[in-house]
Amino acid sequence: MIIIDGYGYADDMRPVLAVVEARALEGRKLFTRFNDGTSCVTDLAPLMSKPLFAPLKDDAVFRNVSVEYSAPSWANGEVDLAPEWLKVHCTANQSAYRTTGAP
Repeated sequence: MIIIDGYGYADDMRPVLAVVEARALEGRKLFTRFNDGTSCVTDLAPLMSKPLFAPLKDDAVFRNVSVEYSAPSWANGEVDLAPEWLKVHCTANQSAYRTTGAP
């Protein structure tokens, strides 16, 4: 519980993490910018062996990424990724993207 202006709240009221921009890169990598001001690149190649991500093996489908409901989405919403998962799986060089912007 937290207290704000004398009122108690059950939640800590942190903003929900959301993707505000997503762009497909070469090599099955995904650039994402988050609502907290950070951005990073995530290698999605390891996911391609999983049946759920089979549609993303098609280059045209992978390149056609959009942001729907604060998450990157493909194939008319058939495939999506949670912003929290992306944040955890960002590459080690994400700090370069924080300062320089999109690749």
